[in-house]
Amino acid sequence: MTTLTAPVPAPAARAHLARWLLRLHRPALYVWTGLVLALTALLLLLHGPLTDAAADAWRQYDACTDWERCTYNQHAILRYKDWYNYVTLALAAVPFLVAAWAGGAFGRELESGTARLGWTQSSTPVRWLTVRLAVPAAAVAAGTALPVWLHHLTWTAGNGRIDTAKQWYDIPTFHTNGPTLVALSLCGLAAGALTGLLSRRTLPALGLGLLLTGAVWTAAQLLMPRLWPTRTSSGKAYFALPNSSWTWRSGKLADDVPYGDYHPAAHAWPLQLTTTALLLAVAALLTLGCYLALRRLTGKTTAR
Repeated sequence: MTTLTAPVPAPAARAHLARWLLRLHRPALYVWTGLVLALTALLLLLHGPLTDAAADAWRQYDACTDWERCTYNQHAILRYKDWYNYVTLALAAVPFLVAAWAGGAFGRELESGTARLGWTQSSTPVRWLTVRLAVPAAAVAAGTALPVWLHHLTWTAGNGRIDTAKQWYDIPTFHTNGPTLVALSLCGLAAGALTGLLSRRTLPALGLGLLLTGAVWTAAQLLMPRLWPTRTSSGKAYFALPNSSWTWRSGKLADDVPYGDYHPAAHAWPLQLTTTALLLAVAALLTLGCYLALRRLTGKTTAR
C-alpha cells in the first residue's frame, strides 16, 4: 500500500531553508555580528569621548595668542583623526567583504555539488536562490544601517568643532554617512551571487565579485555629482563660495575669468538619495541577472 505525503507548503519550505542556511553559514554570521558590534562600539567611543577631547584641544589651539606659553592637547587631535579614518575605511570596506563572501559561498555550493543535491531533494532552484539572496540581504541591510547611522552622528558631532574634520563630500565619508553604503552592500551581495552562479567555482567567483563591486562603486562615484543639478559661480563670486561647498568642476572663461560648478552643503542629502536610488536599481538588475544565470544553469524558472 502506497502512502501519499502531502507537499510542504511554500512558506514552510522557505522557513526550513532559511534555518538550514543560517546553520550552514553560522561562522560567517558570527563574524558579521562581531564586525557590526565592533564598529558600533568604536563609533560610540568616537562620537563621545574622542570627539569631545579633540574639540576641546582645537578650542585651546584657536584661543592661543601667546605661542610661547600656549598649550593644547595635540595627542587628542591626532587620536581622533586616526580613529575616524580607521572606522570610516573599515565601514567603507563592507560592500567588498559582502561581495567576497557571496561569491565564495555561491561558488562553493555549485562547485561542490551541494546545490544540485538540494535542488533534487528539498527545494526548487528558484526557491534555493530566493532564500540565499533574501536572508543575507536582510542581515546585510540591518547590520550596515546601524553603523552608518552612528557614523553620521559621529561626523555631525565633530563637524564645526574640529578644524580637521572631513568635509561631507570626502568620498569615504560621503558613502559611510548615509544610505548609499547600504545600497552598495546590497550591490556587493548581488554581484557576488551573480559571479558565483556564472563561474561555479569558489576562488574565481570571489575575485570576480570584488571586481564587479569595485566597478559599481567607481561608476557610482563618477555619476554621483551629476545626479543633482549643480550651481555655477564665476568671476569674483568663484572665490567666495559658501562654506563646505564642493567644487567638482572648474575652468576659465574668456579673459581668464575663472568659473566653477559646485554643490553646496545643502545638496548632501539629495545626492545621497539619488545615488542610493541608482545603486538600488543596479542591485535589482544584478539580482535579475542571478535568476537569468540560474535559468541558464538549470532550465527551471518556476517552483514546482
